[in-house]
Parts: sequence; structure tokens; C-alpha cells
Amino acid sequence: MQEGKLTNEVLREVIISKIKKSNKEVIVGPEIGEDCSIIDFGNEVCVLTTDPVTAAQENIGHIGVHICCNDIASAGVKPIGIMVTILAPLSSRLEDIGQVIGEVNEACAELQIDVLGGHTEITSSVNRMVLSITAIGKGKKEQIVTTGGAKIGDDIIVTGYAGLEGTGILSRLYKDYLITKLPSEIIDMGKNMLKSISVVDVGMLAGQFGVNAMHDATEGGILGAIWEVAVASNKGMYIYEENIPIKEETLKICNALNINPYRLISSGCMIIACSNGIGLCDLLNKNG
Repeated sequence: MQEGKLTNEVLREVIISKIKKSNKEVIVGPEIGEDCSIIDFGNEVCVLTTDPVTAAQENIGHIGVHICCNDIASAGVKPIGIMVTILAPLSSRLEDIGQVIGEVNEACAELQIDVLGGHTEITSSVNRMVLSITAIGKGKKEQIVTTGGAKIGDDIIVTGYAGLEGTGILSRLYKDYLITKLPSEIIDMGKNMLKSISVVDVGMLAGQFGVNAMHDATEGGILGAIWEVAVASNKGMYIYEENIPIKEETLKICNALNINPYRLISSGCMIIACSNGIGLCDLLNKNG
């Protein structure tokens, strides 16, 4: 099989079609493009999401916490904690595991959330460190936002910059090659982009403002995320490439590696469908 996420068609046919709902409390279950599952707890809802880190080899604790909490924020609610699973290869040192946990703790402190538990194991089943995180949030039922809520006439807003996470990962993985093609300051700026992959504040502001759909751009990049919002919402969208925000460093690094920057993993971007895009952009700009 080809490496990477299953296609939407295969995911729907092989996995989602086999899953049956048993409890009426489940408001949102597994669907194409939906970031989170949502469970009805009366006046409030519990929001859950889970994701592994497989592409990166450095800063995986930082990346893992933020990508999961971004998913929770895309539902318009605040994350409150995470469960952490570490599968480490036989070649691992205790220092390696300590490094990952240190990164997890730092990211949790930044977001003011807690590590709630997890599992750590040394296993021959993996040949490099695999980190999987489940994040949990809660909020009022009426404030919940889904990926599939976009409406006819909505504005489509992109926050952050396309390819932020991917640029940070590529700048580390391929630094020896990139240094033969680009100035070192470009590569250093690319590495630093991993510091800007959180969209939790954006999700909170947009949720309070009132939006119809939100989706953070991960695998598949900006174009993949927009496609998933369209599929989940059963709507078509007009997108203007020249209006998509993207850093010059991302364009140069992607050009050197022959990668489409608009399909590059893009944690740090939120795709938002909103009936009052100008008002939302004014609010976001006022908050930096």
C-alpha cells in the first residue's frame, strides 16, 4: 500500500461504512473531514480527537500536543487535557523518552492544559519513536462548530500561513540538502515556523464570534483542508490562490524540494467558513 493517510474514498468504504452508532449521546462521530467526535453531556459537550506524529523526527512532543489541541479548537471549544502514548524502538535511550515528555510538558504549559495519563512502551514493532495523543475539551452545546457546517454565501477565511508545519519539518529533515540550495538564514527561519503552529486562540475567538465551519489544515495542506470542508458541508467553493497567505521561505524550500506548498501539512492554519468574513477578520487582526 502507498504510505500516508487513506484516501477519502477508501476511508469511507473500508472503515467508516463499517462503524455503527449505538448511543444517542454521540452527536458527531467519524466522518470525512470532521476533526473531532462530540458527545452530549447535557448542557455541555465533551469533544475528543486523536492523532499520531509520524512525519517528524524532531520536536514530536511539541508538534503532537499542538496538532491535537488545534483539532479541539476547531470545534470552538478549549482543550483541557491530553492522553499520551509513546511507542519507542529498542534502540531508544531514556534520554530520548525524557526529551519527548519534556516537549509535551512545555507545550501543555503554553496552552494551560494537563497531561491526564497515557502509556509508554519499548517495542520492536516500531523502528523510530511514535507518539500518539488524544485531546479532550468541553464546551456549551450551542457554541459547537463542525467541519461540515459551511453555508451557501459564506466567506472562506484562512488564518496563519500555508505550509507552516511542513516547512518546519522539511527544514530539519533535509537541512543538509537544503543548505546546498538556499541561504542558511532561509533554513533557520523555516525551522522556527514550528513555533507558530497553534490555532487554539483563533478557534476560541472564531467560536465566540459565531462561524459556520472550522477545520485546521494538517495532512493535505490548505487545499486538502478546503476540500474536506467542502465534502463535509456538501458545498462547492471558489478559492483564489493569490489570496492564500504563504511565507516566502515556504515557497523557496518547497521549490528546492519540488513540493506543492498548498498541499504541504499546514498546522498553524485554520480554515473558517463564516457569513461575516470581514467582521471576523477585523476581530482576528485586532487580536494579533
